[in-house]
Amino acid sequence: MIDHRPDYAMRWTLKMQRLRLKADGRIVELRDGREFPLAPVIEADAEPSLSSVPAVRDLRRRAQLTQIEFAARLGVPVETIRNWEQGKRLPRGPARALLTVIAHAPDAAFAALGRHAS
Repeated sequence: MIDHRPDYAMRWTLKMQRLRLKADGRIVELRDGREFPLAPVIEADAEPSLSSVPAVRDLRRRAQLTQIEFAARLGVPVETIRNWEQGKRLPRGPARALLTVIAHAPDAAFAALGRHAS
């Protein structure tokens, strides 16, 4: 006969962790009032690698735009541009696709964006 009850001895040996999700996407463990970063568990294709995302600062400089102008053209807050350029965040989803289009055809991308600007 197979015993399907949980192993109560094992339950007591498990360590309880207090985790916190930080605004920048990091997960830290809270111990003794201090934060300890946890190594991220990244699944394949879960997060774009730095090499697969166009360098935002280079794209902006090639377009000869300030951060404020570039943010206005893309329709995002200037803080988003700063976070991308400083490596605090990576562009994802539609923003990543738009930056790829800008990298390959900046004139066409900005012309299309200009038509829809409010």
